[in-house]
Amino acid sequence: MSKDNLSPRLKTMYAQKSEKNPVVKLGPDIKAKIGMQLRQIYGEIVDQGVPERFVELLKRLDDANCEGK
Repeated sequence: MSKDNLSPRLKTMYAQKSEKNPVVKLGPDIKAKIGMQLRQIYGEIVDQGVPERFVELLKRLDDANCEGK
């Protein structure tokens, strides 16, 4: 896709590098929105906690590592 076919808003997002390696410039409003969405998504994941089967697996791995020392 050439830069000629892009909307004026999208044209401003591309730096003057090259067609093969365009650099995307995001405004502070877009960065803030992305940050809020990432914090929300990862916050939900963190709130879920670690499943009990993983906790048990980690304990067994720790025990095996301690015995091998």
